Amino acid sequence: MQVPFTINGREVTVDAPPNTFLVHAIREHLHLTGTHVGCDTAQCGACTVLVNGRAIKSCNVLVAQVSGAEITTIEGIAEPDGAMHPMQAAFKECHGLQCGFCTPGMVMSAIDLCTHHPKANEAEIRELLDGNMCRCTGYQNIVKAVQMGGEAMSAAPAQKTVTA
Repeated sequence: MQVPFTINGREVTVDAPPNTFLVHAIREHLHLTGTHVGCDTAQCGACTVLVNGRAIKSCNVLVAQVSGAEITTIEGIAEPDGAMHPMQAAFKECHGLQCGFCTPGMVMSAIDLCTHHPKANEAEIRELLDGNMCRCTGYQNIVKAVQMGGEAMSAAPAQKTVTA
């Protein structure tokens, strides 16, 4: 099955069986390995990407369902000159990661969270990140990173990853 979509600003067509999950199309067909496969059951959030500006768990969506969509993965959020997205910079600054396995999905979810809930408080951030699991941290630095990244996103010109 031929499925056309845009990923990280590049138009592509993936030739994959209809039962191929988006995460596998991204990793195996497009060789973008920043999106991780964690649980394969939409529980951990490691596979989170933005589809038309909204965070989704790509292990739970068939590639055929994103035909014509605009997809952004962790590889697509930095600036062309390599400057980090404000959320990436905040995760680095606040030490919002340890092993890094959950980080791509966590960052993508945080971008969506701050785009659609720009004034979220700590309790709301914790609730809205509930679908992303980190086995290494106590989430405190992740919450700080989301708060810092959200403030930076609000202060910066419109981000290229926000297409809500």
